[in-house]
Amino acid sequence: MLQELSIKNFAIIDEISVSFNKGLTVLTGETGAGKSIIIDAVHLLVGGRGSSEFVRHGEKKAEIEGLFYLDEKHPCFAKASEFGIEIEEGMLILRRDIAQSGKSVCRINGKLVTIAVLREIGSTIIDIHGQHEHQELMDESLHLHLLDQFGKEEIGKALYDYQEIFVEYDQTAKQMKQLTENEQQMAHRLDLLQFQLQEIQAANLKLNEDEELMGEKGRLTNFEKIFAAIKSGYEGLQGEQRAMDYIGHAMGHLETASDLDDHYVEILDSVATSYYALEDVVGTLRSELDKLEFDPMRLNEVESRLDEINQLKRKYGTTVEEIIEFSAKVEEEIELIINRDVRINQLESKLSSLKEDLLLEGKQLSDLRKKWSKRLTKAIHHELKQLYMDKTIFEPIFKASANEVSFKQDGIDEVAFYISTNPGEPLKPLSKVASGGELSRMMLALKTIFSKHQGITSIIFDEVDTGVSGRVAQSIAEKIHQVSSHSQVLCISHLPQVAAMADTHLLISKNINAGRTKTNLCILNKEEKIKEIGRMISGVEITTVTKEHAKELLEIAYTIKKT
Repeated sequence: MLQELSIKNFAIIDEISVSFNKGLTVLTGETGAGKSIIIDAVHLLVGGRGSSEFVRHGEKKAEIEGLFYLDEKHPCFAKASEFGIEIEEGMLILRRDIAQSGKSVCRINGKLVTIAVLREIGSTIIDIHGQHEHQELMDESLHLHLLDQFGKEEIGKALYDYQEIFVEYDQTAKQMKQLTENEQQMAHRLDLLQFQLQEIQAANLKLNEDEELMGEKGRLTNFEKIFAAIKSGYEGLQGEQRAMDYIGHAMGHLETASDLDDHYVEILDSVATSYYALEDVVGTLRSELDKLEFDPMRLNEVESRLDEINQLKRKYGTTVEEIIEFSAKVEEEIELIINRDVRINQLESKLSSLKEDLLLEGKQLSDLRKKWSKRLTKAIHHELKQLYMDKTIFEPIFKASANEVSFKQDGIDEVAFYISTNPGEPLKPLSKVASGGELSRMMLALKTIFSKHQGITSIIFDEVDTGVSGRVAQSIAEKIHQVSSHSQVLCISHLPQVAAMADTHLLISKNINAGRTKTNLCILNKEEKIKEIGRMISGVEITTVTKEHAKELLEIAYTIKKT
């Protein structure tokens, strides 16, 4: 759920911080007070399109920050891990700053992210529905997904079984397509592959050869410095400075001392050990000096070889290991092309077998979807009846392909939601039939059913109840509250019936201070609720009658919520 929301320098909002609770939170207020601006801010927080117009006049940037708490099985965890974002103790913090230039800086749990990533994460936790925003209902490509969500206990398992085979089928079909390209393309491809293989094999590469050559190049390039340093080290120990002789003299004197007093035996042993160790070092340095010999021809050979390897790296990989791996893949593909007829026969046989399995799984999946579509139809009709759309007919239509069955990642079905809102009228696509008010109620009916399956943390309704009244308004209020039993709901409304159903009622108002408009927000207590609902009923003047009416609405709402 959305726990905390902080908005600063956004449109007419100076600074607002608000805590939200579970259940249904209703935001009300006079027209123009800034209710929709708060929803705009949340929309931007989860990746909506922003611009410099949102920055409050005279300020450098707008700041929006939201704190969400998630259940441990929430799909947001998996999505966040894709982008390397850690969620600890179910806490997710989204932040977005919008500068006067229109540029945005987005963060998730303190990590800088792109707007695209913010949008992907945000889509798993917030679902915003405005008066004209019912994307899921309008987009037929999502209808199949909604049906699968509704029956996911059975459909999910069947879809998984189907997709396991589909992945293998799809890969095999791609291999087949690659092999059955026209002869000229295949011949050109073979020529290219053979050239690449010959070029790599001619180089006779060895693993880690480039690293070894770079080391040798460094030694050859710095030969004079290395020789001088080794020689100086040797001379310091064995040459004119005669360090070894001095240590030998010291060891002789310590022997005399240790003969006279055992206390010095340990010191003598330590010096003797060091002396003999240094003798080994002197021998090693002398051997190194004898071997060190500068070979300018060898440096040219090393540089030439490194240049050859770098030329191959530019074409086939960033390391020698990657080039060798590329070579192995090229060999496999050459073998495949040369023996393509045999391979084509093998793939045809495999495709035929996979196609039979896929068709079997696809039909089983389709049968389950048809079974659950009937249950969905029944459930939607039940919800529509409660929303006084009992004459409306809803039906998921399975579109059969005119040709042979088409295998797609999500099955063999194409599903679209169709409705008829008037008796005697034929079923038509949902997007082409429903009016604004009907669409709002249809969306509520679907949300009532799907909210328990979707895993969305918060659902926002922005004036989806516009244009309705009376018993329809009451039914919409009850449905919105019903949705809030599965997901936190934030709702902007002008309907007193919806406000009465609120678990938390927030009043948005604005005032002018020092010549600037400022939006305020406060949580209403019981008496303030009565007053605000009374205003929503009657308009400007609040009478005793409207107050009584407001109290009655609150009592009705309390009874409904209790049952």
